[in-house]
Amino acid sequence: MDLFIGFDVSLESTAICVLSDCGKVVKEASAASEPEVLTAFLRDLSGNVEVVGLEAGPLSQWLYRHLTAAGFEVVLMETRHVKGALKAMPIKTDRRDAFGIARLLQMGWFRPVHCKSVSAQEMRAVLTSRKAILNAAIKLEQSVRGVLRNFGLKMGQVSKTRFETRVWELVHGNPMLEAAVAPILRLRIELRNELAVLERLLRDMARQDTACKLMMTMPGVGAIVALTVRSAIDDPARFRSSKDVGPWVGLTPRREQSGERDITGHLTRAGDEVLRTALFQAATTMLRCGRHNWLGAWALRVAARRGQRRATTALARRIGVVLHRMWRDGTGFCFCRHAVGTAAA
Repeated sequence: MDLFIGFDVSLESTAICVLSDCGKVVKEASAASEPEVLTAFLRDLSGNVEVVGLEAGPLSQWLYRHLTAAGFEVVLMETRHVKGALKAMPIKTDRRDAFGIARLLQMGWFRPVHCKSVSAQEMRAVLTSRKAILNAAIKLEQSVRGVLRNFGLKMGQVSKTRFETRVWELVHGNPMLEAAVAPILRLRIELRNELAVLERLLRDMARQDTACKLMMTMPGVGAIVALTVRSAIDDPARFRSSKDVGPWVGLTPRREQSGERDITGHLTRAGDEVLRTALFQAATTMLRCGRHNWLGAWALRVAARRGQRRATTALARRIGVVLHRMWRDGTGFCFCRHAVGTAAA
């Protein structure tokens, strides 16, 4: 008997539902969210484990690797699709979610998600740490500005290197304000130092990675953007066409069509938010010097017809497509359109 297994994974425990090939519930259980425990449970089942389903989440990729190494067929299921399917249930419990995941597996109503390699996850971890430290430093700087603004002391536009000097100029002679900003400034210095260390590490990682070095030949793409693309896509071969990158990252308009109604709305925003942000940053940078390459010149023509905002979105989508093609072909960025055609030939 073929069995379809649904795992609803939480931090401490995992709800399990086992369905037969005809959709009958064979067994329901709960086990610790540890690969050894779940592997032992699967081995004890009387029947052929056809496939195991996991909703994509924080622990799912870790469990996916261990269960796959144990010899089981495992599928990561897209969270948005699973959530939409399970929304029809009036009562939500872990047990019912596991049953719903197993049912989706048994019927084939799911979309598999790529499980990233360990190196890609480690790269994303360093990028996430950098982003967290940067956000913390910015919040501290905004906090200092807010404290001083209450006393009519305006920071104005100031560079990162002159920030501390400007603050001490404004609070000089006021012991209470000096006591208020001193600990914040000390924390800011520590955060900025740690941020500089991480950014040096990321630059070194980008220089040592062949794919990132190719991507950085494109104007507007630096180490952070290249590493973000590298860690998000992980394997360029999983896209049949480079044009699939745009919809995957959520940079295409949503569409709702029914009968005579056909509405084209805003972006779907259905993909990786970190990657989407990085592509927007690259597009914004490229538009500033767009006349020097064919891609930026194309975006400037779009901006003249449709406006800056739509041009930035279109350019971000096309940058993702071109970076993927460069990665697959192993070629650097061609600054003129004629060179692109020659390289393709």
